[in-house]
Amino acid sequence: MPARETRMKRALLSVFDKNGIVALARELHGAGVEIVSTGGTARALVEAGLPVREVSDLTGFPEMLDGRVKTLHPKVHGGLLAVRGNPEHMRQAESHGIGMIDLVVINLYPFEQTAREKPDAVGEVIEMIDIGGPAMIRSASKNHADVVVLVDPRDYPGVLEELRATGGVSPATRLSLATRAFAHTAAYDALIFDYLSRRAGGRELPDLLPLAFRKTLDLRYGENPHQTAALYADPLEQVPGPVAAEQISGKELSFNNLLDLDAAWSLVCDFEHPACAIIKHTNPAGAALGADAADAWRQALAADPVSAFGGIVAFNRPVTAAAAAAMASTFLEAVIAPDFEPQAIETLRAKKNLRIMRTGSVARPSGGRDYKRVAGGLLVQERDGIAPADFEMKVVTRRAPTPAEDASLRFAWVVARHVKSNAIVYARGTATAGVGAGQMSRVDAVRFGAAKAVGPLAGCVLASDAFFPFRDGVDEASRAGVTAIVQPGGSVKDAEVITAADEHDIAMVLTGRRHFRH
Repeated sequence: MPARETRMKRALLSVFDKNGIVALARELHGAGVEIVSTGGTARALVEAGLPVREVSDLTGFPEMLDGRVKTLHPKVHGGLLAVRGNPEHMRQAESHGIGMIDLVVINLYPFEQTAREKPDAVGEVIEMIDIGGPAMIRSASKNHADVVVLVDPRDYPGVLEELRATGGVSPATRLSLATRAFAHTAAYDALIFDYLSRRAGGRELPDLLPLAFRKTLDLRYGENPHQTAALYADPLEQVPGPVAAEQISGKELSFNNLLDLDAAWSLVCDFEHPACAIIKHTNPAGAALGADAADAWRQALAADPVSAFGGIVAFNRPVTAAAAAAMASTFLEAVIAPDFEPQAIETLRAKKNLRIMRTGSVARPSGGRDYKRVAGGLLVQERDGIAPADFEMKVVTRRAPTPAEDASLRFAWVVARHVKSNAIVYARGTATAGVGAGQMSRVDAVRFGAAKAVGPLAGCVLASDAFFPFRDGVDEASRAGVTAIVQPGGSVKDAEVITAADEHDIAMVLTGRRHFRH
């Protein structure tokens, strides 16, 4: 078998993102590489004074259908796919006048950007589905032993450095670039699937689930120092929150910070009134509504000032100077809010390690999927995205809640959705008074929530994320001083549970919908 020719003779350049392309082409030309190009890329190179051979000249066939067909041709793909060390491949290529292409530089139409910025302009988004580009990338990547493929301008300098040093590109670099290229086209197709499936609507989950998430941040480590970790963003779900937030100040974010920031932010976004949540290990240590941010903070802190130490705090209103001053005496890991008054930033920045996160606005994620990794697979479900106004409370006891109890029950029920199951939330007014989270039995969650309460619970209400399997939970709530309970119902012992509530003169309402959070 003859030795392979390693010197580059021909490169095909066709990019939407033209960053660095002129400098790359100029150096390739200086090294004696023939430049073949298309459309806007060819024009940019010609304007820079570089000689360019049009693809239509290479193929002998004009671009057509508004440029949809230009590179889908044997003289392009034959030059990419021919194995240089295979004599029969080379004989066939020579007999058909197919020249080899040694380097492909391609990035694709901006489907992601168009779908994100103009999701309802369906025709315009569809036009951004690149066909020839992915085909060439895949051809070059399959034959990476003979063809170098570049899909990211950040990779140009490294390849040029190898070419200067050795006159070629190493097998290891070729393999790495091909791997990146396949990831590029896989993500591109996954984004197209995601966009079209969202347009199609419906609740059916697909048989195959391609995912495309872009790494936005390398983290120091995962939940523990021995675990590597990174943050990946959903390109088509641009919602306010910790992923897209601007970090104004503080140490770099950790894996656990981001989990807690998301839990805190999700909770406060469920309320229309000024709200504050203090989160520890993804559970609310305290949550409250207030007249303003400072008032909400004071009430949330009062619920559990011990657990607030080292907590993550979220507001659904801009943080005022007064709120920042009130927080200054408590050690916190991070604060997230739509905005911060200038004096608030100055006050919080004095705590140099405190992470200050600005989201710019407030919005509840609507719809979409939730993913949980399990060994050997992935659990996928619809988000538990029910809005606070989307539930009805059915009174099932002799006594109905008073207006004050009703308001408090509605607050507690929303908070309970954000507590790990089994979840119990005690509330006084619109502030938590005690939280029983992640307990193995519901009655223990009732006891634990009462034990966590800072003050007496007499006159409080209670929310349970799922039904009471027995009356013992209601009996415990009564001993704590609870006067009203909200729970989904649905137990075979509902009648016994309701009877217990009547015996204790507790008003009970059922929502008919549970909110487990594992």
